[in-house]
Amino acid sequence: MSVDRLPTYSVAELNTAIGSLLERGFAPRFLLEATVSRPQLKKGHLWLTLTDGSASISGVVWASKLAQLSYQPKDGDGVTVVGKLNFWAARASLTVQALDIRPSLSTVLRDFERVRQLLEQEGVIDPSHQRPLPRQPASIAVLTSVPSSALADMLRTAAERWPMTQLIVVPIPVQGSVAPTIISTLEALAERTDELGLDALVLARGGGSREDLAVFDNEALCRLLANYPIPVVTGLGHEDDLTVADLVADHRAATPTAAIVALLPDREAERQGVAQRQSRLKDALLGRILRERQRLQARDVALQQQSPLEKIKRQRQALAQRHQLLKALSPERWLKRGLALISNTAGDPISDLESVKIGDQLNIRMSNGSLEARVDQIQPSAPTTSA
Repeated sequence: MSVDRLPTYSVAELNTAIGSLLERGFAPRFLLEATVSRPQLKKGHLWLTLTDGSASISGVVWASKLAQLSYQPKDGDGVTVVGKLNFWAARASLTVQALDIRPSLSTVLRDFERVRQLLEQEGVIDPSHQRPLPRQPASIAVLTSVPSSALADMLRTAAERWPMTQLIVVPIPVQGSVAPTIISTLEALAERTDELGLDALVLARGGGSREDLAVFDNEALCRLLANYPIPVVTGLGHEDDLTVADLVADHRAATPTAAIVALLPDREAERQGVAQRQSRLKDALLGRILRERQRLQARDVALQQQSPLEKIKRQRQALAQRHQLLKALSPERWLKRGLALISNTAGDPISDLESVKIGDQLNIRMSNGSLEARVDQIQPSAPTTSA
């Protein structure tokens, strides 16, 4: 090969040509999954090495972009980088310029497990510490992003279930490195719970990936929620998502809407319950009135039986019965039937012939008077013989 036919470059020209090839032949934006190694801040810029275990490349986040990021990686963090290639021709240096950096799911779950274990060991996460929720709260603070579909659903559900409860909406950012903002908002609100008459707090975020919920694994935030002056209900992400904030809350709801349902009664169910209680109370009162009426009637009967007039009445009835009995047994009644009462001169009744003898004087009493008689003859009746 003749060297005369080969292109000739200076170092600067070669590096510039390489840079041009990279710019034309590579995507202007790309996603890079990597592990962060040796992150360092220099003059406000974040320099780091991005590696996958078998290869590595330098990366940088310029200070202007770093201030906008919701997450700042640590050594060993798995990340997803939105980046573009930077090639410095002067040194033929290739670097990934990071436009955005987000933690990978493995990093999020690792941090979740670390904070969970720490708070469990300290007793901060303990189901026995959970407080009961107010039954019919007068006022609830709702911390969530504004505006959002989650907030709209919560407001609609509250109006349908229990419109008597006031919802005080407190806007907060809910994604990225926003834990300090949420903490300061919660601390300011804690000082006004009595002033605002708050009965409970809802911390909500709708939808998103598990990585988007990483802020709710923040240790300081979760410690604050665990010791909040009013009961805390969380409604974060989807039903399958679980954060450390859910574990320290007094009640964990699957969704923001479910958090409102957990706190507010259903007015239709309450109305039916009131009607049922009224019916039971009415039946109980009517039953008691009936029993009292029967008791009073029994007492009235007893009092009537014990009254002097009633006693006189009963004695009169008894006397009348005795009078009738005596009247039925009176000799006068038998005399009027044609019978006579015979007695001797001493007045002793004569009931058989053995009590008299010939010559005795007898008194014979009849219904309309009496007469005197003398016994001239005694005739015993013939004895009867049985067949």
